[in-house]
Amino acid sequence: MKQVVLVGALIVGLSAGVAYAQAPGQGHTAPKAQPANAPSPAAPSGEIALGSVHLPKSVKADGKTLSAGTYTVRVTAQAAAPDAKGQSQGLERWMEFVQGGQVKGREVVTIIPQSELSHVQKDTPPAQNSSKFEALKGGDYFRLWINRAGNHYLVHFPA
Repeated sequence: MKQVVLVGALIVGLSAGVAYAQAPGQGHTAPKAQPANAPSPAAPSGEIALGSVHLPKSVKADGKTLSAGTYTVRVTAQAAAPDAKGQSQGLERWMEFVQGGQVKGREVVTIIPQSELSHVQKDTPPAQNSSKFEALKGGDYFRLWINRAGNHYLVHFPA
């Protein structure tokens, strides 16, 4: 059963418990065209060796303490899980921190292609083929930022 209730200049209709509103003189219009989505950025595949980084402070990586020191870092082929809604495939993976041939810790790394950096990050990136370690505003997190081969690798550690 349909009921139409006139309220001022707005027509409100009720149909089987569903309400809808429409301004007078406006009928159904075609849906507006949605903006095109940007193509998903290409992610490097497989394991990626990124060289050495120095962590000046101890941090928590995957819930365990990672001592201050110099580490060889590599991105694994293993994707971080669970997938986040809207996440581009392959851009969130695990980074391993290696000393003396042993993995001392690991943490999720976000891979940002150079072409996407201005859409994601506002800070000044490290120079090509280098890294920087910094405390973020508020001091609640530290960030390791590596710039290698046209991609940026960001790891966030709780303080």
